[in-house]
Amino acid sequence: MEIKIDESNVNKRIDQLLTKEIEDSSRTEIQNRLKEGNIVVNDVVVKPNYKVKLNDVITVYEREIETVDITPENLNLDIIYEDKDVAVINKPSGMVVHPSAGHSSHTLVNGLLYQLESLSGINGEYRPGIVHRIDKDTSGLLMVAKNDVSHRELSEQLKDKTVDRRYVALVHGVIPHNKGTIDAPIGRNKEKRQQMAVVDDGKDAVTHFNVLERFLDYTLIEAILETGRTHQIRVHMDYIGYPIVGDPVYGRKSKFKTDGQLLHAKTVGFTHPTTKERLSFSSDLPKEFNSILEKIRFEKS
Repeated sequence: MEIKIDESNVNKRIDQLLTKEIEDSSRTEIQNRLKEGNIVVNDVVVKPNYKVKLNDVITVYEREIETVDITPENLNLDIIYEDKDVAVINKPSGMVVHPSAGHSSHTLVNGLLYQLESLSGINGEYRPGIVHRIDKDTSGLLMVAKNDVSHRELSEQLKDKTVDRRYVALVHGVIPHNKGTIDAPIGRNKEKRQQMAVVDDGKDAVTHFNVLERFLDYTLIEAILETGRTHQIRVHMDYIGYPIVGDPVYGRKSKFKTDGQLLHAKTVGFTHPTTKERLSFSSDLPKEFNSILEKIRFEKS
């Protein structure tokens, strides 16, 4: 990855600049990579406090990932559709999508390697077949590419915003209006680097929502993604004052014990990369989610 410095970024600290430019990175991580020589300016190692100059060329090398043997595991994944090009998986809450230094086993990828005969290789050996992600503690549907041609086609559809991604979420508070659109840019939280937030210099992020059901202190909504930023629905709903129930990062204290946020990727629709047929798939809410809905419906009655 190369970044050429233009007038808008002159005199910025390189560690601050790259924290914004490199997705899912923290300032500490960038500083460590600079010290390792993993990031250079004009082919020269610089300190984290280096202030970039006009026309500087920053080169970011792929970091050596700790060697992890990704072992196929029989995780009994819920594959709701599969053909020679694509698959659609219903991921349970609590499952990490792909291996990392802290999660080398029991991830969705471990299960995919066991249950599918082929996966695309575009995202490398640690993320085979993974076109898009959902958070560890979010349940629901994911598209998986079984070859590189399908991967590129599905990625283009995501980029062109033609993939239909609909979520169901239970949020704190009673939303008075029946529908709305949240158009607010999302970037890394300036004070809490492990979190995302609505920030002026963030990336465009648009979430539409419809109210499905109202309760005494909660609202059940359908959220429709127009963009796919990290933690987008969780950040956007917190931003307008209706955080998702059970969200350990952006939520409020809840009387319900949950294994994560009550957010479920219920529907995914896309154009098949080979046949060009429009496909759409839906999944039921998890048992824990339904159980909590039954409790608050009883309170309402």
